[in-house]
Amino acid sequence: MALNKRTPCVGICSTTYGDLVCRGCKRFAHEIVQWNGYDEAQQAKVWARLLALRADVLSHYLAISDAKQFAQACAMAGLEALQGAEQCYELLRFLVSGSRTLKDGGLTLRAHVEPAQPGRDQQEALQIIQLIDAEIYQRSVAHYERNFKVPI
Repeated sequence: MALNKRTPCVGICSTTYGDLVCRGCKRFAHEIVQWNGYDEAQQAKVWARLLALRADVLSHYLAISDAKQFAQACAMAGLEALQGAEQCYELLRFLVSGSRTLKDGGLTLRAHVEPAQPGRDQQEALQIIQLIDAEIYQRSVAHYERNFKVPI
């Protein structure tokens, strides 16, 4: 991904309410505060951590079940320039925004994943993106606590 000075911010910052990990972008509070002072290498490291985390979580929840349908859905969403997990995640967002199903995108849940409300296909993509977001947040908090939190 080309950084082009883009921030990971998604406009839902919870650090202003005291969270040490933002519930929106999953950056640590100190990364948000210092972002504009980071050089390109520092920003790239933050991006790499966030994207690797998202890719790992996505791989535990979703699989491509129909490569042709997946490619068609990506083309319809204008995602041909993306690859791998980024393409899959952006397609999932596209499916949610259009109230489409995972099947519409050529995606399926991994066998161990069950949506919160089985049988409600139109909401399945939304449920899954919410599960993925929650998992990424939990892992980010664990990473922060393991690496940055100062014991009292």
